[in-house]
Amino acid sequence: MTRQRRRQIIHKRRTATGLALVAAISFIAGMTDAVGLLLSGDFVSFMTGNTTRAALAFADADYSHALILFAALWVFIAGNALGIVIAHRVSARRAFVVLTGVAILLALASAVPVPVHARLQFYLVVLAMGMINATVEHIEGLPIGLTYVTGALSRFGRGIGRWIVGDRQPTGWLIQCVPWTGMACGAVCGAFLTKFAGSNALWIVSLAAMAVALTTALLPRPLQLHFQQPIIHGRRRTL
Repeated sequence: MTRQRRRQIIHKRRTATGLALVAAISFIAGMTDAVGLLLSGDFVSFMTGNTTRAALAFADADYSHALILFAALWVFIAGNALGIVIAHRVSARRAFVVLTGVAILLALASAVPVPVHARLQFYLVVLAMGMINATVEHIEGLPIGLTYVTGALSRFGRGIGRWIVGDRQPTGWLIQCVPWTGMACGAVCGAFLTKFAGSNALWIVSLAAMAVALTTALLPRPLQLHFQQPIIHGRRRTL
């Protein structure tokens, strides 16, 4: 077997593994999104929608709700940052550690007594949804969004446009369908889950996240590192 052939096989296996991981994590994200929305009445990952709803709340003089939604934006940002910090602080099994953190946050949210501390539960779920984005950042150099599919659909649409006008470059944009499909299927499952289990649905989502985390522990460490952006430390320039 030639070296080029070996590289092609490794590339295909790595891509297939990454897409399977993205599909599973997007499914968890979709479940969480649907359950969180049904339990709180607000989006837990769709920050564009929360921004618009916060603006409308301000226009209607509902300042308390607007502030709650604006605070959710910063909690979501903090979750993304926390996920990256955790992913790059651990020496191995980064996806496992990040997903375990997500499962723990969802379990904590499940244990929060509602309606007394409903907003605390909301923010814990938002924090978890932000953190989960640090699990997989790209597949073979193509950016992947796990909790927001607008960007994925935009990249998919632009890929179709380029194909129509004659750009026959590698169709990597096709993989953008994976996170949308996973999240859509997860959202449907989460909606039914909430319908039948009510507030206990978060416990089930937490267990599902832990199951995916345990699965990622079986992945080789180099493969897990491949799915995340490397941190390039700045160097002081000498004059």
